[in-house]
Amino acid sequence: MAEATDRSGMLIQNLEDAGCEQADIAQFLQLEQEGRRPEQLRFLRAHRTTLLNRLQVSQRQIDCLDYLIYQMDRG
Repeated sequence: MAEATDRSGMLIQNLEDAGCEQADIAQFLQLEQEGRRPEQLRFLRAHRTTLLNRLQVSQRQIDCLDYLIYQMDRG
């Protein structure tokens, strides 16, 4: 786990907590060093979209299970 005492450490910790892979974190930090904020924001938004899509898939799966449980409880 990253030490969150400096800016870089806080960024790493936050990205790890958000489920980013180490290679992606390294790329993000490289963009940070280069001052490429727009690319960083694109990365963060893309990762957020990926997580949201996973959440939506999981919600559909839960809905299917709920329906099956409902059907089985009925009879």
